[in-house]
Amino acid sequence: MKKLHRILLTVFGALCGLGVYFIIEFTIRELTKKDGLAMPIAIAVSAASVIAGAIIFYLIAPAFHSSVLKMSQKIDISLQKVSPQELIFGTIGLILGLIIAFLISQLWEGIPIFLLRILLTATVYVLFGYLGLYISTDKANDLAAGFRLVFSGKNTAGTRTSKSGKNKGKALPKILDTSVIIDGRIADIMRTGFIEGTVVIPEFVLVELRHIADSADGLKRNRGRRGLDILNRMQEQFGIEIYNTTNEKSLENIPEVDVKLLELASIMKGVVVTNDYNLNKVASIKGVPVLNINELANTLKPVVLPGEEMRLTPIKEGKEHGQAVAYLDDGTMIVVEDGRQFIGEEIAVIVSSVLQTAAGRMIFAKSRSNWAGREE
Repeated sequence: MKKLHRILLTVFGALCGLGVYFIIEFTIRELTKKDGLAMPIAIAVSAASVIAGAIIFYLIAPAFHSSVLKMSQKIDISLQKVSPQELIFGTIGLILGLIIAFLISQLWEGIPIFLLRILLTATVYVLFGYLGLYISTDKANDLAAGFRLVFSGKNTAGTRTSKSGKNKGKALPKILDTSVIIDGRIADIMRTGFIEGTVVIPEFVLVELRHIADSADGLKRNRGRRGLDILNRMQEQFGIEIYNTTNEKSLENIPEVDVKLLELASIMKGVVVTNDYNLNKVASIKGVPVLNINELANTLKPVVLPGEEMRLTPIKEGKEHGQAVAYLDDGTMIVVEDGRQFIGEEIAVIVSSVLQTAAGRMIFAKSRSNWAGREE
């Protein structure tokens, strides 16, 4: 491959040398208003230009090959951070900018000074090409929302608008960790359309998930296989991105998956989605934004106030004497102070207090009969 590149660069260098000769010939004709160089001199200059160009490019080919390889890797990493939406609109904007530059460059076709025409044309092409690329990528979400409105006649999920109708900004990429994939609720949340932006699975998270699925421990193995099944379903339904982190040099010397996850979130300017309480705390310390599914679930649980009445069935004894434990449909634990005698029976209880903890809510209640007796 390197030899082929060297041959192609040598040929390209020869063509560049020939191009330099034509520029010299054209410039001499423009300045002297004559036919240019004499034939023997023209042949000698053109041959010297071609040979010089070929030799120069042949010598710089190895360095050029390594530079191009590094640049292509950087471009690949950068493109992985760009959404398909931004890529499409960026390309369209660049093409429109170059078309505008071409039309403007026709204004000075009559200028007699060739080098001045070249300079002005190059400046306009670079300026309008950059402006078209920058504006179209910066406003990609707004443009996409506009196309959706035109073709569907309504605002679609994934683009939140304020009362004034203006877009609130680009959605940050969501980076999933192992715990949230195994948990599985993220797939249901994505199905409802509440997750905006690109959903990313880092390659090292996929590797960790595979190691858990291959574990000798039966419980871990089942959890890992469940996570892989959920991941396959999400891939089929939502087309999530598996992010290749091998080119991220800053992650090579970090052994811990959680630390890698936070570092990648900082690089991508993304949001970590997790169920891990400790990871949540570390991310808060490092200033990395986090979406915790458990916090979301606790927030969405129905509000229960002291004095409210509900019906439930105690299923087991509590820690203290006379207590019984029941659960709501969302998994919230209710401790019935005097419910031991009612285990297995549906009873009416009245909420006495609600305790909010980091793990969730705990509700304390008394049976309605004992509550009435206390009031009397």
